[in-house]
Amino acid sequence: MPGENLSRDEAQKRAELLTVDGYEVALDLRSAVGEPEGAGGDGGPLTFRSLTTIRFRSALAGASTFADLVAPGVDAVTLNGKALDPAAVFDGTRVALDGLLEGENVVVVDARCAYSRTGEGMHRFVDPEDGEVYLYTQYEPADARRVFATFEQPDLKAPFRFQVTAPEDWRVWSNGAEESREGGVWRFAETQPISTYITAVVAGPYHYVSDHYSRTLADGSTLDIPLGAMCRKGLAKHFDADDVFLITKQGLDFFHDHFDFPYPFGKYDQAFVPEYNLGAMENPGMVTFREEYIYRGKVTSAAYERRANVILHEMAHMWFGDLVTMEWWDDLWLKESFADFMGSFSMVESTRFTDGWITFANNRKAWAYRADQLPSTHPVTADIRDLEDAKLNFDGITYAKGASVLKQLVAYVGRDAFLEGARRYFKQHAYGNTRLGDLLSVLAETSGRDMTAWSRSWLQTAGVNTLTPVPTYDAAGVLTELAVVQEAAAASHPELRPHRIAVGLYRRTPEGELTRYARTEVDVAGERTVVEGLAGSERPDLILVNDDDLTYCKVRFDEGSLATLRDHLGEITDPLARALCWSALWGLTRDALLPARDFVALVLAFAGRESDIGVLQMLHAWSRSALVNYAAPDWREEGGRALAEGALRELRAAEPGSQHQLAWARFFAAVASSEEDFRLLGGLLDGTARIDGLDVEQELRWAFLAPLASHGVANEAAIDAELARDDTASGKRHHVRCLASRPSEAVKAQAWAAVVESDKLSNALVEATIAGFGQPSQRELLAPYAKRYFEVIERIWAERSIQIGMHVVLGMFPGLQDSPATLAATDAWLTEHEDAAPALRRLVLEARDDLARALRGQECDRAAS
Repeated sequence: MPGENLSRDEAQKRAELLTVDGYEVALDLRSAVGEPEGAGGDGGPLTFRSLTTIRFRSALAGASTFADLVAPGVDAVTLNGKALDPAAVFDGTRVALDGLLEGENVVVVDARCAYSRTGEGMHRFVDPEDGEVYLYTQYEPADARRVFATFEQPDLKAPFRFQVTAPEDWRVWSNGAEESREGGVWRFAETQPISTYITAVVAGPYHYVSDHYSRTLADGSTLDIPLGAMCRKGLAKHFDADDVFLITKQGLDFFHDHFDFPYPFGKYDQAFVPEYNLGAMENPGMVTFREEYIYRGKVTSAAYERRANVILHEMAHMWFGDLVTMEWWDDLWLKESFADFMGSFSMVESTRFTDGWITFANNRKAWAYRADQLPSTHPVTADIRDLEDAKLNFDGITYAKGASVLKQLVAYVGRDAFLEGARRYFKQHAYGNTRLGDLLSVLAETSGRDMTAWSRSWLQTAGVNTLTPVPTYDAAGVLTELAVVQEAAAASHPELRPHRIAVGLYRRTPEGELTRYARTEVDVAGERTVVEGLAGSERPDLILVNDDDLTYCKVRFDEGSLATLRDHLGEITDPLARALCWSALWGLTRDALLPARDFVALVLAFAGRESDIGVLQMLHAWSRSALVNYAAPDWREEGGRALAEGALRELRAAEPGSQHQLAWARFFAAVASSEEDFRLLGGLLDGTARIDGLDVEQELRWAFLAPLASHGVANEAAIDAELARDDTASGKRHHVRCLASRPSEAVKAQAWAAVVESDKLSNALVEATIAGFGQPSQRELLAPYAKRYFEVIERIWAERSIQIGMHVVLGMFPGLQDSPATLAATDAWLTEHEDAAPALRRLVLEARDDLARALRGQECDRAAS
C-alpha cells in the first residue's frame, strides 16, 4: 500500500483549489475474457484500457495539483491540450498536474488499469461452474482510482458520463440509465453530481429481472423508477427477485412518505455479485450486494430480515450519503449512522419484519458495545487523518453506536422534529457536502432544543456508560427508593452522559410468567439518579434498566434480579425485554463478571424456549464464543459436551421442518465434538440417519461436513466428493475452507503459505482459507504460527491491499494461543513497532484487547469451578 494514502490535509488543499465540472470515462473491458486467469500477456496483471477526461476549474493560475490513479501503466496524459510525459508525471498512484489555468482546465488520462481479485476496484470473477466472467466495481473509500483517473475525495462531486466497451453477448450497467448501445459499446446517461466512490460499473452475462415503481407526488406529477435486480446465471434458480422488489417498493414508499424529496437518481438497479467484501454498497442507481443474500437453501426468517434491512439501509443512503455527502471521512457517521438507523426504522414500519428493533437491540448494538470497549474506540464523529484511518472506521461505532444514538435522539427531540430536520437537511444541501454542524443546525431549528450539549456528550466523546439499578426496600418489601447509578466507560473516557431511559419492574404471575407491572421514564444524569415514579411499588422479581431499549448503555442487574434471571429468564413474556436481558448477561460474561459456564448453563436452560429466531441464533453464537474464548481451558471439554448434548436434544424436540429445527441443526454441527456426534452427522450426510422434517440440502451438507473435516473424520477425498456434488462458486469456497480445516501439520503449512506467502488467491478464497485455518480444536497444531505471525504482518501490510491486509492481520492473529505468553508477544511487537502504520497498529491493538479480555474471562470462569 505504499504511496496510495491520501491525507485529510491534502484533500482540503485540493478542495480549496479545484471545482470539478464533469467526468467522461471510457472503459474497454473486452480483455476480461479469453486471457489466462490473473495474468496479462506480458506476465503482469491482466489490464483494461481506461480513458478519462476531467473538466475542472482552478482558483489560481499556475497552481499545481494531482489526480489519483492506481494503475500498472499510463500511455498518455494531456493537460489543456498539451501532451505530458507519462513517465515524468505518473508515479504509480498520482498524476502530477502543474501549471493550471485560472478557471477551466481539461485533463485526459489514457491508462492501463488492472482487474482486481481483492474486491477493490474492477473485480473480475470467473465462475467455476460454467467459466463465465463477471465484473463489478467497488470503491469505498477510495478505489475508483483503480479504474479511472479521479480527484478521489468525497467533496469534489461532479456529474459522470460512462461509456463501456465489452463483449457483445454481455450486459452492462452503470449509475445512469443506458442511453444507447451499438454492438459492444454501451453509453450511459450523465449522472447528477456525485462523489467518485459511489460511481459503479457492473458487466457480464448476469441474469437480470426487471420491475417498476410509480407514485404520484404532492405536486400531482408522477415519479417513475425502473427497477432491476441481477445475479450470476448459476444463482438464477435460487433468486427470489419478487421478494427483493417487494422490500424495495415498500422502502421507496416509506422514504417518499417521510423525506419529501423524490428519489433523484432515475433507475434503481440492485446487483448481487460474487466475492464481495462488504454487505452492500449504495452506488446511486446501481446498488451492489454480496451474493450470499441469495439463499441456495432453506434459511431462517432472520436471514430474510437481515437482507431486508440491508436493502433498506442502502436505500436510505440515496438521501443520506449520495444526495448529501460528508465533506471528509471524519463525518462518515452522517451517512452510515443514519442509514443503519433508517434501515431498521423503515423495516419495522413498512415491511413484514415488525420485530426489527429486537434484532437491533440484540445484534447491531452488540457490535457497537464491543467496538466501543476496544482501545481503538473513538467518538461517533471521528478524527480521520487519512484513507487508511477511513477504511478502518467502517466499524460498530460509526454504524451501530451512531444508529443507537440517533434512536435516542428521536426520543429526545421527537419523531416529527427529527424527520422535519431530515427534510430541511436534504433541501438545503442537495448534491452538496456537509459537516456535523449542518445537521445539528436544522435539528435545533425543528426541535427548538440546543443540540450543542447533546452532540458533545453523544457524538464527540467515546466509550459506553454502565447503568445499574440500586433498590431500597422497607421491612414489608415495598420499594422505597430506586436509584440508577451511572459509571463512566474508563478513566480515559470519563464522560457521564444524559440518558432518557425506561425502567421496568417485573414479577412472576401465578401462571409462572415473568411480566412487567410497572414502568416509568426518567432522565438519567450524573452518577446517581433517583427514579421518582416507582417508589411505593411492590417488591419486583426483576428490575430492567433501559427497558424498551431507549438509550445506548451497558445494563447491570441488582442481586435479586440476577437471581431471578438464573431461574426464570425463559419466563419473560416480552421478547424485547428478554432479548435485552440476554444481551446484558452476555455483557457480564465478556466483562468477566459472569462465569462463562454460567452463561452456557443459561443458554442450555432457556434457549430452547426462545421464540425469536434471530435472538436464538445470536445465543448460539454467544454460547460458542463463551466456550472457545472465556471458559477455563480445563472446563472446555465438559462444556463442549454439554452444548452438543443440549443442541441435539433441542434439535430432536424442535417442530419438524421448522426454522428452529434448522437453527439447532446448524448449532449442533458447530459444537459437535464426540465420535457419536460425528457418526450422526455422517449418517445425515449419507442418508443412513434421519431426523424427521430436517431437509439436508446442499448448504446444510457443507455445515455438517465442516466439523467432520476439522476433526479428521472426513478426508480429502470426502471433501472433494462434496465439491463434485456442488461444483459452484459457493461450493468452491466451502471446499477450500474444509480442506484448510483438517488437523494436519502439512495442511496448516499449506494454508499459511497460500495466504501469507502468496497473493494468488482471490479475496473470497483468502477468507475461506483463514476460516479453515484457525480451528479451536487445533490449538496445539497452530502454536508454531504465533511467532511467525509477528514476523510477517508488517510486510503483509506493506505489500497487500488494505482489504487483504485486514483479512490477514485480523484472521491470522494467534488468539487461540490464549496465554499470557501470547499477550506478552503482542505487547513486545507493539513496543518494538511504534513506527508501524497506525492502521496496522490499531488492528493488532484490537486483537490484543480481545485476547486480554478472554484471559480475564477464563480467570473468572476458573474461580467458579
